[in-house]
Amino acid sequence: MPLPTTLSPTPRILSVIAPMTQLNTPYPSSAYLTGFLRSRGHQAVQEDLALALALRLLSREGLGAVRERILAMPDGQRGPLAQGFLDEAGRYLATIGPAIAFLQGRDSTIAHRIVSRAFLPEGPRFASLDAYEDPDDPDGGDPLAWAFGALGQQDRARHLATLYLNDLADVVREAIDPRFEFVRYAESLAMSQPTFDPLAQALAAPPTLVDELLHGLTMDAFARHRPEVVLVSVPFPGAVYAAFRIAQAIKAHAPATVIVLGGGYVNTELRTLDDARVFDCFDAVTLDGGERPLLALLEHLCGRRGPSRLVRTFVRDLPDADHPEGRVRLVNFVEPDIPFEQVGTPTWDGLPTDRYLSLLDMLNPMHRLWSDGRWNKLTVAHGCYWKKCSFCDVGLDYIGRYDAAGAEVLVDRIEAIVAETGQTGFHFVDEAAPPKSLKALAAELQRRGTAISWWGNVRFEKSYSRELCEQLADSGCIAISGGLEVASDRLLALMKKGVSVDQVARVTRAFTEAGILVHAYLMYGFPTQTVQDTVDALEYVRQLFAEGCIQSGYFHRFACTVHSPVGLDPAAYGVTLRPLPEPPPGRVFARNDIGFDDPTGVDHDALGIGLRKALYNYMHGIGLEEDVRQWFDFHVPKTRINRQRIARALAEG
Repeated sequence: MPLPTTLSPTPRILSVIAPMTQLNTPYPSSAYLTGFLRSRGHQAVQEDLALALALRLLSREGLGAVRERILAMPDGQRGPLAQGFLDEAGRYLATIGPAIAFLQGRDSTIAHRIVSRAFLPEGPRFASLDAYEDPDDPDGGDPLAWAFGALGQQDRARHLATLYLNDLADVVREAIDPRFEFVRYAESLAMSQPTFDPLAQALAAPPTLVDELLHGLTMDAFARHRPEVVLVSVPFPGAVYAAFRIAQAIKAHAPATVIVLGGGYVNTELRTLDDARVFDCFDAVTLDGGERPLLALLEHLCGRRGPSRLVRTFVRDLPDADHPEGRVRLVNFVEPDIPFEQVGTPTWDGLPTDRYLSLLDMLNPMHRLWSDGRWNKLTVAHGCYWKKCSFCDVGLDYIGRYDAAGAEVLVDRIEAIVAETGQTGFHFVDEAAPPKSLKALAAELQRRGTAISWWGNVRFEKSYSRELCEQLADSGCIAISGGLEVASDRLLALMKKGVSVDQVARVTRAFTEAGILVHAYLMYGFPTQTVQDTVDALEYVRQLFAEGCIQSGYFHRFACTVHSPVGLDPAAYGVTLRPLPEPPPGRVFARNDIGFDDPTGVDHDALGIGLRKALYNYMHGIGLEEDVRQWFDFHVPKTRINRQRIARALAEG
C-alpha cells in the first residue's frame, strides 16, 4: 500500500528500542530521535521494549511461565539445563525479584545474602569461578578474594547475580527459544542474509513464550501512546527479529499505523533492499542519518510533500502485473543533512532510567564499563575525522560524513541531560572522538566547573600527550578505548590505520599515567596476516599489559564488508573475493559481509582460540611472563620474538 497523506499536522510519534540491545543503559537511538523531533515541534515519545522484555521474562511471573512450558514438554525432551531449573524452580522464583532489585540499585542490603553463596541457586555459569581458585590453598579459599578483597561486597554480589541471570538465559535458550540472547537475539536470522526467507519463516512460525511476552509489551505500549507513526531503530542484527515481531503485532492490531525501520543495521546491510515482503511489516525504510529522512517523511504523511521528494527512503509501490507483491523503490530527493549542531539534545524522558540492570560479567575494571552502570550515551561529532581505515565502511554516511559541534554546544547538551536524568556518567559513542574536540570539551567542562565522568573511543594519535591526557582526566575522563588492531607495523600501514605499534605504546602509557584506563580493540585474520604476524601481535599485546599501558582488550575476527576499501578493491590487499549469493530479482535482502580467499592459507579460526584465551588471562593478570606460543593448541614455529619492543619504545619516547 502507498504511504498515507492524511495524518494530523503533528502526528503522535513513538520511537521504540527493539530487543535486544543493552540491559544496563538505553541504546541512544530513540533518545536522539525523540529529542530531535521535539525540537521541531513534534509529539514524540519513546519506549525501551528491550529492557521491558528482559524484566518481564526475569520476573516471578515470567519464570513461572518458563516452568510451565518445561513441565509441558514430553518426557525425554528436557535438556540438562531445563531439568536443573525445574529442580531449583522454587528457589529461582523466590530469588529473582530480590536479585533484579539489587542489580537495579533498589535494594543494596540483599548483597549480604547473595555473597553468602547460599541464597541464589547456582547453575553451570558458576563453574567459571573455579578458574579463580588458588591451587596452593588446600581448602580452595575464596575464589573471588583477588578481585574484591574483604570489602568489595556490592561488586562481588553483582558478579554472582550476573552469573545467575546468565544461567537463566541459558535455560530459556535450551527450553523456550534457541535463538534467545541478552544481546545477540536471533542475529543469525538477519546478519548478512542474502534473502528474507529465514526471517519470513521465523515470523510465520508459532510464537515462542518470548514472542508472546514481546507481543503483550508492544500492545501495552501502543495502548498507552496511541501513535500514528512508530519508529523502530535496529542498530545490530540481534535486534532485527524482534523489530519485525513488534511491527507485525502493530500491523495486525492497527494496520493504518505508519511503521518506519531504520538504524545502523539498515544503513550497512539493507542498502540494496528490494524484497517487498519487508513492507508487509514496515511502510518505509530509511537510510543513514535519520533526521532529514524523517522530516521529509512526516511532511509527506501530513500532505505537505509529494512522494518523489522523500529522502533516502525505501517504499513499496502498488502491485501490478510485473510486480504482484509491489515494487520496492529507493526515493532520494537530495537535500542537505541536518547539521550536527542542530540535531538537538537527546532526551531520556519516558524511559525507566531507574530500572536498568548494572551487570558485572567481567571482573576486569575497564571491560566492565560496557555492562555496568547507567551511562548517558552521547556523540562528540558525527562520523569519523580520519575515515581512511581499509577495514571500515568509510564511504557510508555514519563514517564518511564528518560534522562536529562546538564545545559550548556539547556542554550545554551534557548539562541538560544531567538535569533531566540526574546521572553524571557519559559514554561518548563516536567512531573516534577527535582529539581537538576532546581538548576543547575538557576545557569547557573545566571552565564551567561541570563535574561528570566520561569515557569514549579514540584513535591512538601522537597528539595525546601527557599534558592533554592529564587535562582529559581532570575533566572527568576515566577510560579510553582505541584500535591497535593487528599490532603489526606492516599490516597497520596496509590498513591505513595511521599509527604504529611504538606510537600506540607511548600514547597508551600517557593515558594510564594520567589515571585513565585503556581498552585496545584488536583484530586478527586481516588480509596477508601470517602466523608469525599473529604471534608477534600477541607478544606486543602481552608487553603492553605487562608494562601497564593497557588494562583491557578484545580480539575481533576480521570480516570483509562490501562497503570497505578491502571489499571495493581486494586486489590492493592481496585477496580475491568470493561471489555473493544472487537471489532472484525482488528477493534481495541483506548484503554486508563477503567471503574472501587469502593466499597465505592461515587457519585464523584456530589462532583465534589461543588469542582469546591469552587475552582473557592477561585481563586478570595471569600468564604475563609466559611465552605467548604456549596459548596455541598447535605447533607454532620457534621463530624469534622481540620481547623488549614495547619497553624500548617507551624508553625512547
